Formats: sequence, structure tokens, C-alpha cells
Amino acid sequence: MYFQENYSLKNLNSFGINVSAKYFTGFKNTNELVEILATANENKLILGGGSNILFTKNFNGLVLKNEIEGIEIIKEDEKYVYVKAGAGVGWHPFVLYCIENNFAGAENLSLIPGSVGASPMQNIGAYGVELKNIFYELEAFHINDKNLIVFTNKDCEFGYRESVFKNKFKGEFVITSVTFRLNKFPVFNTSYGAIETELQKMGVQSPSIKSISDAVISIRKSKLPDPKIIGNAGSFFKNPTIKNIDFENLKKEYPAIVGYAVGLEETKLAAGWLIEKAGFKGYRLNDAGCHEKQALVLVNYGNATGGEILHVSEKIINAVKLIFNVSLQREVNIM
Repeated sequence: MYFQENYSLKNLNSFGINVSAKYFTGFKNTNELVEILATANENKLILGGGSNILFTKNFNGLVLKNEIEGIEIIKEDEKYVYVKAGAGVGWHPFVLYCIENNFAGAENLSLIPGSVGASPMQNIGAYGVELKNIFYELEAFHINDKNLIVFTNKDCEFGYRESVFKNKFKGEFVITSVTFRLNKFPVFNTSYGAIETELQKMGVQSPSIKSISDAVISIRKSKLPDPKIIGNAGSFFKNPTIKNIDFENLKKEYPAIVGYAVGLEETKLAAGWLIEKAGFKGYRLNDAGCHEKQALVLVNYGNATGGEILHVSEKIINAVKLIFNVSLQREVNIM
């Protein structure tokens, strides 16, 4: 197995942070992964699409790029088709595959950056749909025990941008494949955000998987910067959840505050609204900043360091806490 030394990671993280790994290699199947793990004693970082990570320094160890490809139908019944994808498959290309084959369920998750393997780690979600809604099972390789384990939906303990792979089993497994349960008969979810408005603008009267995907793509492009042009990791913060009574108190002072009921006792706030009202929308510190169209997105305008972007995030967290007494949590992994 060939390891490259002092390897630049600038093109392998969506922020475009100019850092390097002491050693770097990739793996295209489980056998190659086993070989790498057997020969390397360095600290290890598994890298997928690099879209949910902020490097604040060089990585003093081995970075392994997950390059496991392949998409296949493993079974189907009257209602569902079960599609297995390699962890190295790009997420949006996978969604396009589903749309082309008329498999429903993933269309609201169009244009999310990253890879299939990273998608269950934080239970990606957008426009009223989360990964757990279409997830069936995954295979993950245990780094220490050197065996492949199957995780069901229940095993993953999915939460809001959470799973066992971000908490209980963080750093213990390498996800090698994910299997999705997709609908043969679509049940469209168009009530969230501006999907219905966008469909009307497109002149769509009878929604389809493709038209909903197109609407989501159009909305995302209008609000979110393209990482290929302006470095970013999408939403940098989670939408915080607070008690209903605290929400009502905030609403008295800020009548326009945005919130959505979560169960009977809690309300989920729009972090972007809080950040904008705190005065950070369009904020810039050297080449690090808060995007001018979407306050939830922190950006690298060219040559920002990870430390500068982290500093901006800390300023935002402190300001939101001071003004609203609400604690923001980062969605992005800090390295």
C-alpha cells in the first residue's frame, strides 16, 4: 500500500482550507482498508466528501479517503426497492440515480454535498426529510476488531443531525456501504420551506420526483454558495431546540422569531434567523465570514484559515447566547 507524505487536503475539504496530512492514501474496497489498518500505526482520519469538517491545523497522522463505489438493487417488493451504495459514492449523484430510476424518497435531499458514507453519520436532512426516513441498513468495519457489522435504523440511534457514529461509536467504525429503502409509489413532501412556491414558479401543477428535486436544487442554489466557488460546509450550526415557555417569552420580545413545534413541549428555532438578528449576516473577518444570503453558512472567501472561521463561529455563538439566551451547537466537525 502506497502512502503519500505531507499531502495537501485543500481540495479534499469543502471549506478549501489549506492544510496537509502527514500521510495520505485511499481505499476502494474493504480488503484494501484491512491492509491499510494492518500496516499503519498512525492516528487515522477517514475522509468522505470533506463537506462536514473544518480543519484548524495540519493532521499529524494518516488520512484515508473512502473511495468505495457502486450502486446496486439488492431486493424489492410491491412497495419498496432496496438500493445499496458504496460509501464513496457522492450523495447528490446517488439522489440523481434514484430520480432517474423513479425511486422516491431522496428527492428532497438533492444537492446536499458529501458522500453516501457520511450521510448516516449526522442523519443529513433538508426540506422536511431526514436520512432516517429512507435508511434501511449500513455495513461498517470495526477498526479495532477488524470485522464488518450491520447496523439497522434502530441501531444507528438517529437524532437531529446525530447518530451513534458521532457520539457513542465516534472513531470506531468505517462505514463501507449504505442500503436505502425507497418508494415505488411516491408520497411527496412539499410543505416545507418554499418548495410549493418554487413549483408554482416552475409551472408545475402535478409534482413528480424530478420536479421536486429541481425545485430543491433551485432553492438551494439561490440561497447557498457553491463550495467550488466559495468554500463552505453548508449549514454550520444546528437549529436549537428550547422549551415552549422559553419560546413564548422570546416571542413577546421578538414577535417575528421563527420556530417550529417539536412534540408537545419543545420548539425548534431557526438558527439562521437568530444569527441574522444578532447582526452577523454578511459579516466578514479577513477571508472568513458569514454568507450574505444565508446566515447559517460560514464561508471561506479565499485564504481564510480554519482558525479564523472557528473564531467567527465563536463570536456568533457568544452573541446569540448573550442576546437570546440560546446556545448554538456546531454541526460541522472541528479538527
